[in-house]
Amino acid sequence: MKKLLSLICVFVLLISLVACGGKQSNADGGSASKSAFVDNEEEIAVLRGTIAGISKYGNVGISISRESMAENGFEFGDVVKVSFADKNVVVPYCSNYSDVDAGTAGLFGKVEGEVIVVAVNLGDFATLNGIAQKKTFEDKTYVWEYCDGIDENLVFEVTMEQKRGYYEQYVVRQLSYSNVREDYPDLSDEQFGNFRVVTTSGMGEGVLYRSATPVDPQKSRNAFVDAAARDNGITVIIDLCDDEETLLSFEGFSTSYFATTDYIALNMGLDFTQDDFKEKLAEGLRYMAENDGVYLVHCLEGKDRTGFVIALLEYLMGATYEEAEADYMVTYYNYYGILKGDEKYNKITKDEERYSVIAHSNFEKNLIRSFGAENVKDKDLEKLAADYILNIGLSEDEISALKANLAS
Repeated sequence: MKKLLSLICVFVLLISLVACGGKQSNADGGSASKSAFVDNEEEIAVLRGTIAGISKYGNVGISISRESMAENGFEFGDVVKVSFADKNVVVPYCSNYSDVDAGTAGLFGKVEGEVIVVAVNLGDFATLNGIAQKKTFEDKTYVWEYCDGIDENLVFEVTMEQKRGYYEQYVVRQLSYSNVREDYPDLSDEQFGNFRVVTTSGMGEGVLYRSATPVDPQKSRNAFVDAAARDNGITVIIDLCDDEETLLSFEGFSTSYFATTDYIALNMGLDFTQDDFKEKLAEGLRYMAENDGVYLVHCLEGKDRTGFVIALLEYLMGATYEEAEADYMVTYYNYYGILKGDEKYNKITKDEERYSVIAHSNFEKNLIRSFGAENVKDKDLEKLAADYILNIGLSEDEISALKANLAS
């Protein structure tokens, strides 16, 4: 009888194990098959590299190739952890800086050569993370000096944090443009060069223009912009992206219309919150206040640095939030064909448009970071702009002279 009872107990135990289906509990109280957690568990890839270089804007190259990232299962749209020194930053892995919001860090695999780059979009990763400090000399050349305890052998580790965790946002932001004039048959030469007059409220008629570079040939737009500057009587140019030595190195510079104007070369970075950016911006605005004329403000594409400086001047002169935003977004039509309400290039999903995503993530967030105020749409933007310009070093009299020149 005892043997029979023992056999029955064993039989019941076996039945109960089959009924459980070999499952184990998850940390969240759910369950998953044993094979998914144990039998087929994959080893997490850890990629290591050292500093491959620091760019002009504080972007840090890591000696890990894009090919190595792909071979180890990393794809654009994944969220990764980048560990170095005593820091861990969790960021999206993307192809271009504009794939993340302004002021946001990311790991990028299609910029600045063959290695991956950890950077802040419109920011300075090296300085913000205590890796190096940029030392600029009187002739506007510079060197990066490593912080205490840091050198080029600093080890960076890249591991997966969330597969496809940023994929939807990444897809939203995929934009590319051509540098071939014939690829834009519907644009005028001025539009192709992202050249236009600023017409927002309070601005003088035909006083302020904005554009891509009139001299740097790398985007193949310079000749169109230089011609437009001549045709529109530009007399004063604020070059946000070059220094004097770089300007003189461009082929044809000496015979360009640009060279005949009163110009200032500021060689500004991309981080609007850095003191160096503010000091150079103050120098440029002071130059405008001291030199009456017809102004052109430009950077390489006429998009980010130019977009911020122009918006600042538009708000100083009394523009509404919507006017300056619309002016900023014209750039995205000139380069990418994105037009508010258009179905062809603008629509992402039924309820989401690239136009709105870009306007929020680039234009609005730059203003929030720079002005230090949330809900900028509801603020007194003329006062915010005046206070900002005052805080970066211009006097009340200089601001008055600047406004008088822009209104004339």
